[in-house]
Amino acid sequence: MDIISVMDDSLSNKIAAGEVVERPASIVKELVENSIDAGSTSIEIALEEAGLTSIRVTDNGKGMSRRDAVLAFERHATSKILNEHDLFRIRTLGFRGEALASIASVSKISLFTSDGETEGTEVQIDGGVVLKQSNAAFRKGTDMTVSQLFYNTPARLKYMKTIQTELGHTIDLVNRLALSHPDIAFKLSHHSQTILRTSGSGDRRKVLTDIYGMAVARKMVPFAGENADFKVDGYVTLPEMTRASKNYMTLIVNGRWVKSYAANQAVLDGLHTYLPIGRFPIAVINVETDPFLTDVNVHPSKQHIRLSKEGELFDLIKSSVHEAVKRSIIVPDAVKKEPVQRIPSEQVTIWNEFRNTTVGKEQQVEEDKLEIVKKESNVEKDTIENRPDETKPIQTNYIQTEQIQTNPVQTEYETSNENSVEAAQSEKVMETNELPVAEPIEATEPTEPKENHFPSLVPVGQVHGTYIIAQNEDGFYMIDQHAAQERIKYEFFREKLSKVEEDERQLLLMPLIFHYSGDDMVKIEECRETLNEVGVFLEEFGPSSYTVKEYPAWFPAGEASTLIEELIEQVLTTRKADIGKLREETAIMMSCKRSIKANHHLSIVDMERLLNDLSLAENPYTCPHGRPVLVHFSTYEIEKMFKRVM
Repeated sequence: MDIISVMDDSLSNKIAAGEVVERPASIVKELVENSIDAGSTSIEIALEEAGLTSIRVTDNGKGMSRRDAVLAFERHATSKILNEHDLFRIRTLGFRGEALASIASVSKISLFTSDGETEGTEVQIDGGVVLKQSNAAFRKGTDMTVSQLFYNTPARLKYMKTIQTELGHTIDLVNRLALSHPDIAFKLSHHSQTILRTSGSGDRRKVLTDIYGMAVARKMVPFAGENADFKVDGYVTLPEMTRASKNYMTLIVNGRWVKSYAANQAVLDGLHTYLPIGRFPIAVINVETDPFLTDVNVHPSKQHIRLSKEGELFDLIKSSVHEAVKRSIIVPDAVKKEPVQRIPSEQVTIWNEFRNTTVGKEQQVEEDKLEIVKKESNVEKDTIENRPDETKPIQTNYIQTEQIQTNPVQTEYETSNENSVEAAQSEKVMETNELPVAEPIEATEPTEPKENHFPSLVPVGQVHGTYIIAQNEDGFYMIDQHAAQERIKYEFFREKLSKVEEDERQLLLMPLIFHYSGDDMVKIEECRETLNEVGVFLEEFGPSSYTVKEYPAWFPAGEASTLIEELIEQVLTTRKADIGKLREETAIMMSCKRSIKANHHLSIVDMERLLNDLSLAENPYTCPHGRPVLVHFSTYEIEKMFKRVM
C-alpha cells in the first residue's frame, strides 16, 4: 500500500511559514527588505498591536505590474536570481522566493502597487487564496498590509509574547535596517505614534543619533580599515559608554544586517583591557566585500551568513577598532557636561562635523559666544591668580614600569606585605622568570611620553590612601593608584613575556599530575603535537593520568598547573591553543598581584613618579580589567558647583 504523497501548496506554505515567520518582526523584515531591493528611498512601517493586528509597509520603490503582483505570492517566485551563477553572487537582500507565499498562508494581505508605467494594481489574499485582483489608482511604489497574523494557525498565535516584547523585537530590527541603509528615510510608528524617524541623508552618524540619542553619539568614534578582500568602517563607543549586553553591536555585510558571534568578539578583542568586565560597547560595523566570498543561503531567515577568509576579516575589525579607540582621549568626566562645555581637543573635528549635521553652524557660534560671556563675567580674578604655578612632571631615568620597584612606592608596599603569602608567591614569580630589577637608562635625554594624549599633572594629595589628587589648568583629576600601577606593570610584563624564548624551560623537582577521562585522553592524544608546540609536554602516567616534568620558563611558578590545564582545555574545545591569549591573562594576573593596594599612603615624590610612569604607558586610561584609571573634574564644573559661574 502506497503511503507517500505530495503535500498540497497550502500545507507546504504553512510549514515554510514556521521557518520564515517567527513573529511580527519577521514579516517586517521580509517586507522592508523587498522595499529596499525595489530601490526605495523612503519606507514607512505602521503597526497595530505590535503587528499582530496589522503591519503596513509603504515605499516609493519601482513597484510591480499586474502580472508580477499576483505571481509574487507563488512559492519560489523571485526576480532576484535567474540561474545558478547568480546564487553565488547575491547582491539583494531577498532571493529565496518563499517569504511572501509563507506570509500569505498565515494572514490576510492587501496589496496596492504600481510601476509608474501602467495603471496600479490591487490584490487581496486570504490564507494564501487570491480573492481579488483589479486595477487601482496608485502612485509609483508599493503599499502592503498584513493583518490578522496567525488567524488560521492558533497554535502559533499562542506562543506570541506580550505586545511590549513583540514591539521591542520590531523596533530593534528597524534600528538595524536603518543603520544598514542610512541613505533610506525610515519611519516606524505604532498606533499612529512615531517611534523612529531617520532622514535618509546617508550619514550613519546621524542615524546613530536618531536611535541612541546625542549623548551616546557624542561618545562614538569612527574606525576604518581595508585589506585585499575587505573594506571595514563604522563607529564604536568609547569605554566610558557601555552596556550590559552584546545586543548593541551591529554587523552589516554588503548592506545586510547579520548576526555573528565572531564579529562581536573581534570588537571586544579590539577593546581588550579598555572595557570593564561584563560591559560591552555600542558598535556598528559595516563590511564591504565581493559577494563571491559570502554565502547568504545558510539560514531560512537569512540572519546568518558564511564568510570566506573569516579570520582575516575579524583581524581587520579588531585592529581597526583598537587603533580608533587608542587615538581618542578617554578620560571620563566626573560631572555630565552640558552642550556648552568644552570638548577635548582630539575630538573637536569629530564633534564639529556632528554639530554641523544636527544643529547648524549658527547655533554653535551662538553657544560658543554665550560660554565666553559667562566665563568672563562670572569668574572672579582670584580663582585664576591664586592657582599654583604649573610644573612639569619629574622625568626619571628608570625603565618605564619597573622603576617603581626601587622607589619608596614599591619598597614600602613590599615591606608592609612581606609576610603575606601573596607577596611571597609574587616574589617567587619574579625570581623564576628572571625579570630584572629597575636599571637606569643609559641615555641622558629624558624619555619622551608616548602619543597617548595623557595630560600633564601635578599631584597635590591623596584621599583615603587610595586615590591620588592631581591638577592642571583644566581642573583636577582623581587617580586610582592601584589601577594606575596595575596598568604600568601589565604593559611591562606583557612586553617581557613576549620576548621570552620558546625553548626556555623550567625543570620540576616534583612533576605535576593531571587526570582525565578516557574520551578526553583520546582527544588529547590527537592533539599532542599542538600541545608540544606551546610547551606542554605530557607523559602518560597510568591508564587515565598524565605527568608534566617541565614547562616554559615564562609560566609563573604558582600558576603553572592552572595554565597547563587551561591550555589543555583550549585544545580539547577548539583543537588549537592560543598562547598569545594565555600570556595576556598571565600578564594581567601578575600585574594585579604586584601592584600597590588601597589604603596605602604615598608621599608626593611617590605620586609624581607613579604619574610619570603612567604618562609613558601605551594606554594610561584603563587598567587591564577595563576599569578607569583616572576621572576628570573640569574647572568650569567646579566653579559652577560653587556658584562662581551660573
